Amino acid sequence: MYLWRRPASQKWWSNNEERLRAGAGDRLAIIEEAGRKRLQLEIASPSRTELQNLVTEFGGRILKLPHDWLKRFSREQQTEPITIGKRLIIVSSRKDRSSTKQLIIPAGAAFGTGDHATTAMSLRMLEELTRRWTPGWSIVDLGTGSGILALAATRFEATHVIGIDDDPVAIATAKENARLNKVGGVGFRVRDVRRWKFPRNIDIVTANLFSELLIKILSKLKAARWMILSGILRNQERDVTRVLKRHKIDILQLRRRGKWVAILTTVR
Repeated sequence: MYLWRRPASQKWWSNNEERLRAGAGDRLAIIEEAGRKRLQLEIASPSRTELQNLVTEFGGRILKLPHDWLKRFSREQQTEPITIGKRLIIVSSRKDRSSTKQLIIPAGAAFGTGDHATTAMSLRMLEELTRRWTPGWSIVDLGTGSGILALAATRFEATHVIGIDDDPVAIATAKENARLNKVGGVGFRVRDVRRWKFPRNIDIVTANLFSELLIKILSKLKAARWMILSGILRNQERDVTRVLKRHKIDILQLRRRGKWVAILTTVR
């Protein structure tokens, strides 16, 4: 396993974020330390060649990770707890304690812990939507990354949970996070969402994907009654909402945070 790492100023990040996310997706980790203005950007990959292409385009350097890299990063890095409604707090280690239900998502390399705008908005929409639901509902999480949304759904009493990502490293990380949280029964799978056959009778689909891909697979997503769509840039919001209306999908809630948009919808 290899790690691409680059320190970045806020100005550099603002100018390059869209291009970098387009290539890296949910594998991009953004590490921000208190008292420091510069960010640290990281992407893990089993392919050194892939990361060398990042070095060519964006600079930075490549490190070879030890075989137990995930456990080491879990011990070394900490993030502030993230509270989601009254039902969940996301922490980065077992040392954190809270009276609410916990979900441990280590601040490991190349996968986030829920503090990015797209994930944070999706988590809060998911918690609010299911707050009064009877236990036993179902969800498919597309672009699952660290598995945070799928695992959070189990804390909100979903019993049929599937997490999909086209990156084997992401799925390996999600499975490790499930083990860490003693969560069983979540089906984490390496799949291309464009070709994957969606199951029937799903209550919710969460999709943290770029808008171009969301638009391409929207007809498949209609298999679910509710959709939480994120990964949408503000300048793409109009295109996405126009397609939703064309497919007779009603927008129940739209949130904006920074340059990102998340949308809660229901199918008529």
